[in-house]
Amino acid sequence: MKKAIRIITSFVVLICCCVGASVITTNIVNKRSGKVVYVSEQGAPYTTLMHASMPAAGRNQPVDLTDAAEKTVHGVVHIKSTIKGRVQTYQEIPDIFEYFFGGRPRQRQYQSQPQVGYGSGVILTKDGYIVTNNHVIDNADEIQVTLNDNRVLNATLIGADANTDLALIKIDGDDFPVVPMGNSEELKLGEWVLAVGNPFNLTSSVTAGVVSAKSRNIGIYEGGESIESFIQTDAAINMGNSGGALVNVNGELVGINAALESPTGTYAGYGFAIPTTIVKKVVADLKEYGTVQRAMLGIEGKDVLAMRQDERNKDVDFGDAIDGVFVVNVTDGGGALAAGIKQGDIITAINGKKVKAMNELQETIVQYRPGDKVTVTLLRDKKEKKIEVELKNSRGNTDIVKDADIDVLGATFQDVPEQTRRQLNIGCGIQVNSVKNGLMKDVGIQKGFIILKINDRQIKSADDIEQIFKEASSSPEQVMIVSGVYPSGRRDYYVIRLSDD
Repeated sequence: MKKAIRIITSFVVLICCCVGASVITTNIVNKRSGKVVYVSEQGAPYTTLMHASMPAAGRNQPVDLTDAAEKTVHGVVHIKSTIKGRVQTYQEIPDIFEYFFGGRPRQRQYQSQPQVGYGSGVILTKDGYIVTNNHVIDNADEIQVTLNDNRVLNATLIGADANTDLALIKIDGDDFPVVPMGNSEELKLGEWVLAVGNPFNLTSSVTAGVVSAKSRNIGIYEGGESIESFIQTDAAINMGNSGGALVNVNGELVGINAALESPTGTYAGYGFAIPTTIVKKVVADLKEYGTVQRAMLGIEGKDVLAMRQDERNKDVDFGDAIDGVFVVNVTDGGGALAAGIKQGDIITAINGKKVKAMNELQETIVQYRPGDKVTVTLLRDKKEKKIEVELKNSRGNTDIVKDADIDVLGATFQDVPEQTRRQLNIGCGIQVNSVKNGLMKDVGIQKGFIILKINDRQIKSADDIEQIFKEASSSPEQVMIVSGVYPSGRRDYYVIRLSDD
């Protein structure tokens, strides 16, 4: 929803949030296929369809979807997110002459333009908790919710998770209509589903289709910890449906609509939703902790089927395994290493649930928290073994990850992903998870920035930031000099003045 990137391509995938005249849609490149991907929306309704799974004698009986539509349309809301224009400061790197003669970076200011975007959300509780896509509300200064009865309410961000593209917001009030939570694991291929949302700002729209595939990975999210295990449906999804509901014929929520794949930028037969197996866990964590407690198995893996098809792996002994996850590497400090899982093992199930591919493994593990124990079924030397593994967080322990939020700074923080630490070769630091109105946004600090030092002191946790903030607030200078690095490798520093004097 932010920067527009022009990419010449023959196929397009679309990000679910619909944008106004002053909003820019985000294009994402699918690294596997070279397609451009947007994350996104839904189309027009029809309510009586033939049930293909019925026996021959009953196939002429229509499936009545009117009850499911009526139950859910009131629990799906329209979301307007606004990023205000503001004066931002950035550092100019001194030229080579100034550099050698002690020149310091100069500060420049510019006025950014306001941006407005639109999407959908699903009311989960009567007291106003709403789930939507992270990209719908990312970096928003104001979030406005319009209910199906045309009431307009301001919403507060509770927490967001870019790795699953989910966010939790809240509106004040009670007795709101809700969409009951269903179980996406019970979905069958060919089962009818409804997509409810606000395509092209057309509120309360319903479309119907079938479940085309499950556990689909389309490669639209960046980052080593991003999780993709979409429900694929042919229910029409268009711009503005991001964050809307995918429901079964009983009107139960089975997914959050997130993406479409299209050669034109509008619906062309492929829509994707985040399953409730992921949604339930992420929403519970955001509500309780403000950030996701992400459990890690502690392996790097590849799909056995894909590896078998690669000529470069012709010397690898897969035994009789046709699918599963081949363990390419066991990470240091992880639960898998401690439990005795080895490189070359083939994981076939978690707690008895079969896993055929890496995205299915991720979808299963994301339902647990650090400290939970799971039974991993694997093949080693063509023999089946079962190993109990205690899952850990990205720092190799089972502690709860705190989400420090010092109001005046206007930012939340998280541990730096292990993969990012290795890429940047850093041993400390804490990453900015989100930036709201506050001093950090005012000086130009952006989401993803990794804080390495503040006032020349190393930062190892969010508690360090809070401690230095308290010390700086009571000091005569009341200044925090923040230095660090972005995941791209660009280093920067910012001066935060805690006093207006």
